Amino acid sequence: MTWETVIGLEVHVQLNTRSKIFSGSATTFGAEPNTQASLIDLGMPGVLPVLNAGAVRNAIRFGLGIDAEIGRHSVFARKNYFYPDLPKGYQISQMDHPIVGKGHIDITLDDGTVKRIGITRAHLEEDAGKSLHEDFSGMTGIDLNRAGTPLLEIVSEADMRSAKEAVAYAKAIHALIRYLDISDGNMAEGSMRCDCNVSVRKPGQPFGTRREIKNVNSFKFIEKAIQSEVAWQIDELESGRAIVQSTVLYDVAKNETRAMRSKEEANDYRYFPDPDLLPVVVDDATLDEIRATLPELPAAKRQRFETELGLSAYDAGVLVASRDLADYFEATVAAAGGTAAAKPAANWVTGELLAALNRNEQDISESTVSPAQLGGLILRILDNTISGKIAKQVFAALMAGEGASADEIIEKQGLKQETDTGAIEAVINEVIAANAAQVEQYRASDEGKQAKLFGFFVGQVMKASRGKANPAAVNELLKKMLAG
Repeated sequence: MTWETVIGLEVHVQLNTRSKIFSGSATTFGAEPNTQASLIDLGMPGVLPVLNAGAVRNAIRFGLGIDAEIGRHSVFARKNYFYPDLPKGYQISQMDHPIVGKGHIDITLDDGTVKRIGITRAHLEEDAGKSLHEDFSGMTGIDLNRAGTPLLEIVSEADMRSAKEAVAYAKAIHALIRYLDISDGNMAEGSMRCDCNVSVRKPGQPFGTRREIKNVNSFKFIEKAIQSEVAWQIDELESGRAIVQSTVLYDVAKNETRAMRSKEEANDYRYFPDPDLLPVVVDDATLDEIRATLPELPAAKRQRFETELGLSAYDAGVLVASRDLADYFEATVAAAGGTAAAKPAANWVTGELLAALNRNEQDISESTVSPAQLGGLILRILDNTISGKIAKQVFAALMAGEGASADEIIEKQGLKQETDTGAIEAVINEVIAANAAQVEQYRASDEGKQAKLFGFFVGQVMKASRGKANPAAVNELLKKMLAG
C-alpha cells in the first residue's frame, strides 16, 4: 500500500545579538546558570520590555534573503501557557502580524533537480529558559539564562515529501542564516532547533493528521526522527487506528518518537497584543539600507561558481554550503593565480583538504593550511614544479605545520619535479635495461596489451625517479623509447 509523506518544519533560530530581545541581559553561551537573567526576563512587576532593534534588523535581513513580504506593521503578542522555565507565564511572540510574510527557499535534491519550498512566515519571539534534569536526582533544575534570548521562528509550507528533503531544507536555512550573519546556527548549543510536523496520506488525498516532533537539534536526528515517525504512522493507519494530533519527542537511544501531549491550537494560548510594546513600523529607507548590506547569497554564489569559474554543479554545491568554505575557496583561487586555477582549487578544497579536516574532526575555520598556502601549492602543480603525487606529500607537511609555504617544503625536502628530458631519458634507459623481458613482450603485443604494460613502465620510471619525474614528459619519452 503506497503512502505519501507530508512534512513542514518550524525552525527556531537564535539571533546573534549581544543582548536579549527585550532586555540588556547578555546572551553569551555557557555562562553559569541564572547569571544572565534580569528582572525584565523574569517578568517582575513594574518592569517594561524594550525591543532590541538589532533583532528586528536581523529578521528583516532574513526576510529579504528569502524574497519574502516584509511586515511593514508587525505586532507583538502574549502567548499564554504555563511551563516551569517560563517565569512570566507567557511568551512574547508574534501571531497575526509577523515581521516576515510569505517567501521561499530552493533546495537541491539528490538527482540534481531544484525544488522550491514555500515559507509561510517568520516571526520574532523570546526564548524560554531551560529545564535541567541530569544533575538533580528526582528534581528539576531551572536555568533562566536563555529566557528572553531573541528567536526567529521560520515556518515552512508543508511542501516536503521525504526526510531527505526536510534535511536539505534545514541545511539550506542553516547556510542562509550564516551567510546573512544573523546566527551562528550552532545546533549543538541550541542556536538552531527544528520542530517537524509530519503526516502521511494516500497520494491525491487531503492532508492526514499531523504530529509535531519537538526540538530536534541535528540534521541526522531530523532525518531519523521523521523516518521513525512516518513508519509509526503508517503502521497505525494500516492497523485500523486513527492518528491523534499531538506533540511528540524523539528518543535518540531507542530511535522512536514518543507522545508528550495532545497538540494545542492557537486559541489554547489565548493570544492577545502585548500592551507594553508598540507595533513595529518598517519604512522604505530602512528596507533599502538593510538590502544594501546583504552579501552574495548561496544560490547566486553557486550559479557564479558554475558559470564564471566552470565548476560542476556538485562541486559548487559543496563549496557554497558553508560561507566559510566558499570564502576559503575563493581566497585559494586568488592565491593560485585567479580563474584558471578554479577547478584544481575546487578539487583540492573538496578533496584533500576536507578529507584531512574530517579526519581531524575540524571545521574549515580550524584548518592549519591557509588559503595562501594551498594556493601556493596549486601554483607549483600548475607550473610543473611538482607532480600531483608529490603535491600530496607537500600538503601533508603543510597540515603538520612543517613549513610556512609549499615553496619552503619543496626546497627543504628536495621535491622539485625533474623536467630535464636528458635526465628522464637516463632513468627510462635504466628501467628498459632492467626489464628486458617486458620490453620484448611490449613490442610484440597488440595495442590493448601494450596499454597495460605501458602503465607498468610508467610506474617503474616514477619509482626510480622517486616521483620527481614530470609525468607528461615520462609518457612522451617512454612511448618513443619503447617503440625502439
